Amino acid sequence: MAREKIISGEEIVEEPVQTPIESDDENRHIWNLRPRTLDEYIGQANVVENLHIAITAAKNRQEPLEHVLLHGAPGLGKTTLAHIIASEMGASIIATSGPALEKPKDVMGILSSLEVGDVLFIDEIHRLSRVIEEFLYSAMEDFQVDFVLDKGAYAKTIKVPLKRFTLVGATTRAGMLSAPLRDRFGIFVHMDYYSTDELQRIVRRSAGLLKVKTDADGAGEIACRSRGTPRVANRLLRRVRDYAEVEADGVITREIADIALKREMVDQMGLDKLDRAFLRTIIEFYNGGPVGIEALSATLNEETDTLVDMVEPYLLKIGFLNRTPSGRKATRLASEHLGLKPTSNAERPALNFEP
Repeated sequence: MAREKIISGEEIVEEPVQTPIESDDENRHIWNLRPRTLDEYIGQANVVENLHIAITAAKNRQEPLEHVLLHGAPGLGKTTLAHIIASEMGASIIATSGPALEKPKDVMGILSSLEVGDVLFIDEIHRLSRVIEEFLYSAMEDFQVDFVLDKGAYAKTIKVPLKRFTLVGATTRAGMLSAPLRDRFGIFVHMDYYSTDELQRIVRRSAGLLKVKTDADGAGEIACRSRGTPRVANRLLRRVRDYAEVEADGVITREIADIALKREMVDQMGLDKLDRAFLRTIIEFYNGGPVGIEALSATLNEETDTLVDMVEPYLLKIGFLNRTPSGRKATRLASEHLGLKPTSNAERPALNFEP
């Protein structure tokens, strides 16, 4: 059985792949709802098919899979796919993240522990420092690293051979990776938002694992408000389940789902309180835009990265937001959805905006 090693500080703890990597209840539920194999994976049909071909070919040649770069919005299943790749290859997986790797010795300790075919999963790989990136170049391409011992006149470089491994990187910002690092990945996987039908199947599957009864309409109502994201769908399902168990007979219907999601302040398009505040600010405070993201961040009292990574991608996807060189602009669709009248200045560039 494939096993997983979790990097925590300087310790490497080996656990079965099926074991949750976090002890808290929320992450345990998330883990239990994740598929374990490509056959169980719902959605991303082209991605799954291409990975199946690549994995089968590598296993037939009895060699490790090429390095894989997974990129896409948060919650689309990048971490799940990384664990599935290790499981399908029958390999162990070591999981860490870009910010956790600060010095070459941190990476050296991990790389030297890898066996042939093992998977090294680096989440948020775009946050690796330039020093660590350069340290990985030879490890990924030549499966050896140049390690410097001592300092000054006594410094010397030794070449440390590595066993052939597979690096799987996950990122929400593939463009932030340096070209040399990006070019060393053999397989590029772009993950897009899921359709409502795919999300409905995911909700039905998750409901079965959670042992909660739901009809097709109830699952469809949750799917429609899930922002095209499985992680959101599973989170909303658990909140609706709570409401159904406490306030109803435990069965999730469309009516129960609608009431529960309204209590969570999630509307019919899947917009939450922050999404609506974001759009209202552009329309009411900045005449529909354009307005710089820093100005929006200050007005909403939210971090810029939160708005860029969590709010904007879905609003862009559904056509509620335009991102132009001069700033962000709310579209007429956004005004209509919020029941606001588009301002007369919505199509005219505002003065004193931020780039």
